[in-house]
Amino acid sequence: MTDTAQPSFETLRYAVEDGIATITLHRPEKLNAFTATMMQELIAAFDATDADDAVRCVIVTGSGRAFCAGADLSSGGETFDYAKRLGTSEETVHRDGGGRVALRIFRSLKPVIAAVNGPAVGIGVTMQLPMDIRLASSDAKFGFVFGRRGITPEAASSWFLSRVVGISSALEWCYTGRVFTADEALARGLVRSVHAPGDLLGAATALAREIADNTAPVSAAISRQMIWRMAGASHPMEAHRLDSRAIQSRGRSADAAEGVSAFLEKRPAAFPNRVSTDMPDFFDWQSEPPFA
Repeated sequence: MTDTAQPSFETLRYAVEDGIATITLHRPEKLNAFTATMMQELIAAFDATDADDAVRCVIVTGSGRAFCAGADLSSGGETFDYAKRLGTSEETVHRDGGGRVALRIFRSLKPVIAAVNGPAVGIGVTMQLPMDIRLASSDAKFGFVFGRRGITPEAASSWFLSRVVGISSALEWCYTGRVFTADEALARGLVRSVHAPGDLLGAATALAREIADNTAPVSAAISRQMIWRMAGASHPMEAHRLDSRAIQSRGRSADAAEGVSAFLEKRPAAFPNRVSTDMPDFFDWQSEPPFA
């Protein structure tokens, strides 16, 4: 089944087929460099995947030979100077655009897989950190190059990166700003697997297919939010409180009855609950603290 009500974007390609949404960064002539328009469209794309019950899993990849070469530097030395570029006071604190994207992905109710087809540096790699599983082409390269541009990590990566790969690797990569291979990314836990370029999307789709075909959408949405949010919990009791409410809510759901019946009857489950209507209300799953 292909969803026919699909949004249209300038810097992205968006398609839904058989429960899998594919978001493709699409500025191939600029190596998919990140712009304000791309920021806004990525946020809108994840709004669309959350709102569409036909979407069971999301894949993010790049068009052409790069995943994303980082911020578009066409503004030259003023690229990161908001006061000069936007004409605002130096005391005005602007929200980092990459951070807005990362936080939107963090709030996603659908599992997110990155299929990193080529170079991914700066925001090109930090936007991947709140994605759940990262697969890389052998052509991919990664770089937390901020120190070499005279700036600092962004996109909330000071929270995400050490949780994904540990503090030592996070600091080494940020201190040196060097670009490194997919094999190093694999060895240090940044990516789950490395594939020949022609096999990458097939591998990502197979993984997405396993999720889409076998798990309850509401259970996947709750599990995603539980695990990400508990990464910052101060004590396991916080997880115990959340787990207890979640298992009680899910245990009395139509999905649980169907899941157990399907297992006992040795047939595929047809889960009836939907993310758009059946998320339990004991937790605000898409809450976000204020910026100020």
